Amino acid sequence: MPKTVCFTGHRTIPEDQYARLQMLLDRAIEEQIAHGAVCFRAGGARGFDTLAALCVLSARLRHPEIRLELILPCPSQSENWTASEIEVWERIRAMADDVRYVSQHFYSGVMHARNRALVDGADFCIAYLTASRGGTAYTLSYAMKNGVDFINLADET
Repeated sequence: MPKTVCFTGHRTIPEDQYARLQMLLDRAIEEQIAHGAVCFRAGGARGFDTLAALCVLSARLRHPEIRLELILPCPSQSENWTASEIEVWERIRAMADDVRYVSQHFYSGVMHARNRALVDGADFCIAYLTASRGGTAYTLSYAMKNGVDFINLADET
């Protein structure tokens, strides 16, 4: 049975940890593919979500059977991003196998709804959690409550 993996992590990655985190993420994705993962879900945010999506797209060159699904909060997600962030995001979105919006409009709980949608039906979660508060902590807590196994790459950086 094919497995689904979701990602959750912070929007800010310290510059001195970026290369190591990318290497750990590549390795974790390869391990999940070896264990039957076919679908990888990212939330489309800046930082870890973007890095995770790029790593999946890179892995897809070696493993054409895997899929990148973007589960996004709403179409206006990137409206306050820089031009370079939007350019990368648009490239990722164009290369994704599936793009789904939780809502057509922003509302106060849309990020939590997106985070739950990432986890629902997932078999494994690859996280980058360095703080006990915020959206990443919420998402990983939700995953644990739903019996989703996980790895926190922050423990290895």
